[in-house]
Amino acid sequence: MKINEIKYFDHIVIGSGLAGLTTAWRLGQTGRSVAVLTKREIDNCNSRLAQGGVACVMDALDSFDEHVKDTLTAGAGMCDVGAVRTIVEAGPEAIRELIDLGVKFTTRSDLGIAEDGASYDLGREGGHHTRRILHAGDITGAELERVMVETVRAMPNVKVFEFHCVIDLVVSRRLAIGGPNRCFGAYVLNVATGDIETMLAPTTVIACGGVGKVYLYTSNPDVACGSGIAMAYRAGARISNMEFIQFHPTILHHPTIRSFLISEALRGEGAVLKCRENRDSEPVEFMHKYHPMKSLAPRDVVARAIDSEMKRTGEECVYLDIRHLSEEKLRLRFPNIFNKCLEAGINMAHDLIPVVPAAHFCCGGIQTDVNGASSIQGLYAAGESACTGLHGANRLASNSLLEAIVVPKFIARDIEGKFDALSRQMPPKELALNWTTGNATDSDELILISHNWDEIRRFMWDYVGIYRTNKRLERAKNRIKLIRKEIEKYYWDFIVTADLVELRNIATVAELIIDSSLKRHESRGLNYNADYPYLDPELECVDTVIERDL
Repeated sequence: MKINEIKYFDHIVIGSGLAGLTTAWRLGQTGRSVAVLTKREIDNCNSRLAQGGVACVMDALDSFDEHVKDTLTAGAGMCDVGAVRTIVEAGPEAIRELIDLGVKFTTRSDLGIAEDGASYDLGREGGHHTRRILHAGDITGAELERVMVETVRAMPNVKVFEFHCVIDLVVSRRLAIGGPNRCFGAYVLNVATGDIETMLAPTTVIACGGVGKVYLYTSNPDVACGSGIAMAYRAGARISNMEFIQFHPTILHHPTIRSFLISEALRGEGAVLKCRENRDSEPVEFMHKYHPMKSLAPRDVVARAIDSEMKRTGEECVYLDIRHLSEEKLRLRFPNIFNKCLEAGINMAHDLIPVVPAAHFCCGGIQTDVNGASSIQGLYAAGESACTGLHGANRLASNSLLEAIVVPKFIARDIEGKFDALSRQMPPKELALNWTTGNATDSDELILISHNWDEIRRFMWDYVGIYRTNKRLERAKNRIKLIRKEIEKYYWDFIVTADLVELRNIATVAELIIDSSLKRHESRGLNYNADYPYLDPELECVDTVIERDL
């Protein structure tokens, strides 16, 4: 393994999901050089799997005030009201710009509804009191990612580095440079060669996606290891509200088809949740016992209700019933879900769909303002890696894709105003190359990586999941402290691999979630602790902030 010469760019974007590629596109429009770093293929990301759509006010019967209200209600007193309104109001223009790039959202005429072809079919999801979800069938994320990949690939000043795994950020504290903490780029593992590459730029944007693989059951792909949050924490950035992990209520329950999400849009079209009292009974509705909006309640309520019903009855899943719609309509509105269910032997028009909750979305992350600026100069964050204040204690459905297309525009605008000053403050070359892998040798103990990976995911699911207690959190804390020590020793003793980098990041994020959960002495939004079952009014809008002392 060797450390290569420095590669210089004007901007570095870490991550190639919707937020990352939209940021690269916005920054690339200035004509400056942009490097996009992604640890797998460019489209291997959470964004591509998003089914529901983009929450945006596009109907004359809707309003910004109503969208803001629904977001604040779902956020359970933890949203930044200013950030919510700013992002919501910027939505329609961002949508129009995506349409101009070639994104094709489903229109009512696409579904055979006799109406002007320019009228978009707006869906409804949990927590929304009206229809405001723009979608492309049930593969909205794939459509958005397709267009952004094509757009970025066509820009000559944007270079995409696939199979480049970022290890750590280059920051002034680590380089022993005085003054405010600054980010100058990243140390990157070239997976193909095994070499460490130093990439420097005046600005770095983290858009690495979520943390789902910290948990045993998740809707997220394997790349969702919380790497951006972990590397920002190690660099000294403030991390906020990591206790608020959203569990999607409805993941397909099947022995061989794993991590397949059944979109909340089904409930928006009238699907209801049902549970069996025992194996021989007919499933019956139960959400009326938990919330006035029944099956369209916010996700935190629905996930806890499903968890409660499964534990009460001893059943291994609950069911979604959308049999009131015809097969023709279901195939048109949900083609991908319909086909995946058929693969599992389920015809949605005639059969109940077995579902369970799974880790889905991180509402916390790198603390930023609405412009994506972190507590470290020159370091920005976007998408699920960031905590802008939009989601609060519980994300409103489909607000994540809205944030992913809006905040990059704010980031590019903010960077433009600071770029000249930031570009004059780059570190000396000899300091930037001062990075070591310790006493690295080839390892014959790779079992440690797979064992620790599996153990972390299991105890996070059991102890730091939908239902928490102080005792469970303390058990998790004791275990993660030991595992992190093992990982850090292994990290310095053996050659760095992508698997080891991901394990290190998972362990860091797991501890951040545990520590944040221990700090919040109440139950609010996605953080339910049986030892503190009630809201504490004094903790409303009080962020849980963790910052590493360097």
